[in-house]
Amino acid sequence: MNIGENIREGVRSIQGNVLRTVLTAMIIAIGITSLVGILTAVDGIQKSVSDTFAELGTNTFTIVNNSDPWQRNRGRSARINPPVTFREATAFAGKFKEKYDARVSVYANVSGAVEVKYGSKKTNPNINVVGIDEDYLGIKGYTVGKGRNVNKSDIENTMNVAVLGQELGRNLFGDLDPVGKHISFLGGRFLVVGLLDKKGELGGGTGSDRILLVPLTTGRALAANRALTYTITASPPDVLEGETIVEEARGLMRNVRNDQIGQDDSFLIERADALVKELENVTGYLRIGGFVIGIITLLGASIALMNIMMVSVTERTREIGIRKSLGATPGVIRFQFLSEAVIICLLGGFGGLLLGLLIGNVLSGVISQGTAGFVFPWLWMILGILVCIIVGVLSGVYPAVKASKLDPIEALRYE
Repeated sequence: MNIGENIREGVRSIQGNVLRTVLTAMIIAIGITSLVGILTAVDGIQKSVSDTFAELGTNTFTIVNNSDPWQRNRGRSARINPPVTFREATAFAGKFKEKYDARVSVYANVSGAVEVKYGSKKTNPNINVVGIDEDYLGIKGYTVGKGRNVNKSDIENTMNVAVLGQELGRNLFGDLDPVGKHISFLGGRFLVVGLLDKKGELGGGTGSDRILLVPLTTGRALAANRALTYTITASPPDVLEGETIVEEARGLMRNVRNDQIGQDDSFLIERADALVKELENVTGYLRIGGFVIGIITLLGASIALMNIMMVSVTERTREIGIRKSLGATPGVIRFQFLSEAVIICLLGGFGGLLLGLLIGNVLSGVISQGTAGFVFPWLWMILGILVCIIVGVLSGVYPAVKASKLDPIEALRYE
């Protein structure tokens, strides 16, 4: 009997036990779904975040105040790091722009617990008010859906104008166009000049859409006697080397902040590509976890498949005896049972691939707020098929060997 005929015989045997085949294939499909689904979701999330950082540029970095108020020096507490002031932030921005022709934004959180009113409507006291310059939206990846951005005239004249995040605008105005309307917060009346498009956050958060932006000088006025801490985000041309430009920025900021030689930086620089690398490390652990979960599930499926193949050998003992008496060799018998096991695994595997692809992309779409796009993880799909074949061979080899060793005379006597 040739290989093709052996495979056809295996398929006919599978068709004769449809229910058992379907149940076994479903067990395999669940394992492949968990394997491919988790890995697809991880790839989709990473692609979404990487695309977001790619839009900003790989050289983008942010200078923030050192969150640790105390620096340690030889076991002794050193000076407290003062916050980055408006003068320091604007001085750095001006010098860096002039030297590198870069986009630089200076901004400050005015308050993170503000209640905003429009007529009789008001929000919960959880609105984040940020004082910004004209470059903030572009560097942070926001787009204006209606109206306009804060401009230089607004900043120079300390105008009471505001740009609303998507969620804030929807909560206050519903389907109405907010541009040209007046809102009230922090004891002032402001003209709405713009509404941002939905941005969303990784994990489904809405903080980026629950934001209210005012001119930087207006934000300083709202803070009154309270000192604000300013943040600087710079996006130099891509032709510059990331490490080099960060060191240049560090030296310039140390000069602006009057950090003495030998003294640690009184600020922190967070690089966009460093965040991407950190994300890659996290997703690497998630991939390992997803792979382990899938393999454990497939291990259980392989045990179930082996048990079913053993039952099949017992049920077909007389058939094996007849085939051996007609000249079938042990190798032919082994190949038939192995092919049956592999075919069952492949049926479950292809079903699991489709489910895993669908579920993984749905999960990544939900977590990334629809920014991930549809991902085809070809590597994981090929790996899934290879795993199916391996599981089929491992599950079928013992039953196949047992079937091939049956004595034809004893097998013919089996009832």
